[in-house]
Amino acid sequence: MTSPAKLSIAVVGPGAIGGTVAAWLSHSPSVASVTLCARTSLDRLVVETPDGSTIEASPRVVTDPSEITAPVDWVLVATKAYDVAAASAWLAPLVGPGAHVAILQNGVEHIERFAPFVAADRIVPVIVDIPAERDAPGRIRHRRNGTLTVPAGPAGEAFCALFETQALVASTTDDFTTVAWTKLSLNCVGAVNALTRRPAGVVAEGSVEDLMRAMVRECVLVGRAVGARLGDETPDWVIERTRASAPDSVNSLLGDRLANRPMEWDARNGVIARLAHQHGIAAPLNAMAATLLSVLE
Repeated sequence: MTSPAKLSIAVVGPGAIGGTVAAWLSHSPSVASVTLCARTSLDRLVVETPDGSTIEASPRVVTDPSEITAPVDWVLVATKAYDVAAASAWLAPLVGPGAHVAILQNGVEHIERFAPFVAADRIVPVIVDIPAERDAPGRIRHRRNGTLTVPAGPAGEAFCALFETQALVASTTDDFTTVAWTKLSLNCVGAVNALTRRPAGVVAEGSVEDLMRAMVRECVLVGRAVGARLGDETPDWVIERTRASAPDSVNSLLGDRLANRPMEWDARNGVIARLAHQHGIAAPLNAMAATLLSVLE
């Protein structure tokens, strides 16, 4: 029996998520090569894994789309949600016939962001739950095993087949809208961390828990309006998840503010406020969070 052909992968964006995924894919038996598309060159990827060990990878690193000499089978975009224009510059040389583009970004507008640059039927939106932090370029702490969830179908199944490690489990879902809005419910409260400049442990102080719960309630109402099946228990689930995080863990929104980088306030809170307005729903807390973070940025 002929073995399946190994696949070529390009990962656009070597941050905490992109770097973690690229490192694990470099060790996947189904992957022939990994190309890392970055603004600046890296010598290698070093990831501290959830079990305390370390994996290293030395993928080919390119810093300009003109360096791409051939298309790949899969392009994984792991840039920030606001960085679509820069990420899209890599697509023309990388996306060949039959290739798919997986969007590993926050928010609920994966396809809308990239439809101007690649055919919508080539796009695979991915909901990522990988607690990872970048300590330095190419150096990442992967705190616990992660998941990647994609819509059911042949493209989604092909994406899942890339991952053959318990550290990153990929799966499909028949209700991607609900999965996406569940993740947004969790992400929207990260604005509190960014505004206070405090890590996850701030949830235990004062009335922060009540504020976060109210922000999630707004997200739930808007999510329901666009077809997500979110239960009344969602705010309590978010608080439980937040309290279960390491008190010193830093979400990406806070990490970006501390590093004076642009922040994903629109993908996390702005989208809730925008869609709330469209559907006649009040979402003042998320609107305020988006406004204040935009001013701070």
